[in-house]
Amino acid sequence: MTDDAWFAGLPPGDTEEAIDSIASGSAATPRAWPSIAVDEGYADSEAEYYDRLRDATIEAARRAVRSREQADDSQLVHAVRSMDDTERIANELAERTAEWAGTLFEEAEPTVAGVRSLAGREPQTDAEGHVLALAEQVDALAEEAEALRSFIERQTPQIAPNLDAMAGSVLAARLIALAGGLESLAKKPSGTVQVLGAEDALFAHLAGRGTSPKHGIIFTHEYVRGTHPDNRGSAARAFAGKLAIAARIDHYSGEYREEIHEELRDRIATIQARTDGGDE
Repeated sequence: MTDDAWFAGLPPGDTEEAIDSIASGSAATPRAWPSIAVDEGYADSEAEYYDRLRDATIEAARRAVRSREQADDSQLVHAVRSMDDTERIANELAERTAEWAGTLFEEAEPTVAGVRSLAGREPQTDAEGHVLALAEQVDALAEEAEALRSFIERQTPQIAPNLDAMAGSVLAARLIALAGGLESLAKKPSGTVQVLGAEDALFAHLAGRGTSPKHGIIFTHEYVRGTHPDNRGSAARAFAGKLAIAARIDHYSGEYREEIHEELRDRIATIQARTDGGDE
């Protein structure tokens, strides 16, 4: 029997071993595998060979997808997206609830905190009952957002220690989410990392409807936001360059490298110290 065939040494009816062989095996060159399988007794016909190959490859693909979805960085992506959605919904519901509460409670403040302070009170009227029920929903959503943020802050340093130290847990997680995972982020050039989160503005620029964006969500970091507007392009490029390096280190080695952080701090300090207001 051909040693590098995926069915080499497998009992014809053993689907589990076939799945493992397909997932881990390889062949140096293509061969006429269907006819070889028939000659070697793995299948009675080429049609049966293809049936067994199809069943095994579909299940191998399902397991690979399931394994990828359970990976740590995938869980981080789900967590940060859920946190952002939860915060958005809490804010929208709080705004609506505060507007209604303002007609019933003099002390109601038009903020999430103000609405949360109403949760747990005893309603005196039917209308108050509905408002206070909404306030409890806002409180529950805000609590879940806080719990998700804590989860992100615990998990990000373990998954991406350099990105976490450089950008902060939440921004690092958002970059990973926007890229579609740590591996995908590690493969992106610094110019792409620089404008992650600014896709709409970038597409508008490419269509001739706007200027090229200098930065995406990295603007939320002090390195960019805290730089003079005329110098933010330089700061964004420097920051994105090191973020791209940090992502590669985190994905391929997972080791913390202090030197890249020192280099970035020095570069940003130089940019922010400029007095001429001229971007590079």
